[in-house]
Amino acid sequence: MLLGAILAWTTERGVMDSLRVLMVSKACIVGMYQKKLAAMAEMAPDLDLTVVVPPFWRDEWGKTSLERVYTHGYRLEVVPMMFNGSFHLHFYPGLGKVIAREKPDLVHIDEEPYNIATYHANVLGRRFGAKTLWFSWQNLARQYPPPFSWIEQYNLRHVDHALVGSRTAAKVWRAKGYEGGLDVIPQFGVDPSVFCAPESRPPDAPVHIVYVGRLVSEKGCDVLLDALANVAGNWRATLLGSGPELNALRDQASSLGLDGQVLFRPWLPSTDMPQFYQTADVLVLPSRPRPNWTEQFGRVLTEAMASEVAVVGSNVGEIPHVIGNAGMVFPEGDAAALADVLNRVVSVPAVYRALGVRGRARVLSHFTQQHIAGATLAVYRKLVT
Repeated sequence: MLLGAILAWTTERGVMDSLRVLMVSKACIVGMYQKKLAAMAEMAPDLDLTVVVPPFWRDEWGKTSLERVYTHGYRLEVVPMMFNGSFHLHFYPGLGKVIAREKPDLVHIDEEPYNIATYHANVLGRRFGAKTLWFSWQNLARQYPPPFSWIEQYNLRHVDHALVGSRTAAKVWRAKGYEGGLDVIPQFGVDPSVFCAPESRPPDAPVHIVYVGRLVSEKGCDVLLDALANVAGNWRATLLGSGPELNALRDQASSLGLDGQVLFRPWLPSTDMPQFYQTADVLVLPSRPRPNWTEQFGRVLTEAMASEVAVVGSNVGEIPHVIGNAGMVFPEGDAAALADVLNRVVSVPAVYRALGVRGRARVLSHFTQQHIAGATLAVYRKLVT
């Protein structure tokens, strides 16, 4: 129905009357995230899309370089970034020249409204006569000192639309005084043709339990290790990621006698993740809240669900809303409860297999790249018309 409306709109306007959009997104240096951009271009032949990205993004977990993977149908333009690695301070000094050249109808700022990058792109876009929108995952009502509080207030009052990744984020920005148009659309979806189950799994192989993400305290990997120490049966586990807790977690695994069953692996390129999920049976996301953070979505959940991997998550932030009825939820920080869940799925393989099937069905209904791309295009249409 949505695709039909988009095509009808295109026919009415005429293909030559293009919808010119400029997106600013450091997230789109990740190859798998570019799938949404390619899907948008395929769905809307009249879409003239330019996506501004930095050559890399550096933060406390290392340097992530631009992956050029899914670049058909739009322009991926690399623009140098000032203060690369500073979440609040970074911006693109050359962005004004790009906007002046492209003359977009709409500037989509894929950044939080309290960042300088958002303020800079918002001011430039409006100066050149474009509509503007920003995106937010912020699901805690955090208060920022000047100048970020001033930037936030400007961006709440001078923008044509807002996109947020969750219902809790929508509540936060309404409470902070944002009164404009708003849609809840996750930033990126999953391509179910790439993230999918293997053709077969070895019948007698150990149940493979995985964690994917940053190795930091708030992600609760220590809770997972404590739980695994009390899981019986034939299983193995992989913690894939990096972060400051790596050595402490290795020491913990060793002290719990898990050296032979728990493997730590560094980050993989995003294009290698589908193959990794095909080796997994259960993914665990044991996040715990912090005063300045709670789980905003849990993208690894949707990637695993699309791959027919059973998901288990704590009752933190958006995790239960993403999982829905397609997985299992346990009280955050409760290693004994998590061990009970894992013992159940390890001892009865039919449980995790059924959850895997149910998870893929949930992704197909709610979280595909096509779904996210179509919903985003509908917002573009609404604003430009």
